[in-house]
Amino acid sequence: MNITDVRIRKVGDEGKMKAVVSVTFDDEFVVHDIKIIEGQNGLFIAMPSRKMGEGDFRDIAHPLTSETRNKIKEAIFAEYDKVLAEKAAEQPAEDAADPGAPEE
Repeated sequence: MNITDVRIRKVGDEGKMKAVVSVTFDDEFVVHDIKIIEGQNGLFIAMPSRKMGEGDFRDIAHPLTSETRNKIKEAIFAEYDKVLAEKAAEQPAEDAADPGAPEE
């Protein structure tokens, strides 16, 4: 099983949830709503889950081995870093294009 696509669908600047991700496997199967969350020990991924009756959450889909989880995590973080770098590169261009932007 190969990861053939990772799409960062939403990137948030505020709060603990940093992004929502979709991951495609072998160009045939996709898992939506994987979240990148800022925790006490740094970023981690949270698989899609559903709230159960007593307030607990249960994963809808998840890897069965830590090796597979790490493979998914590494692919997600690589794409997330790429998106953040692109966003940072666009920021100065946007500021320069806005003549009403405050000067530093």
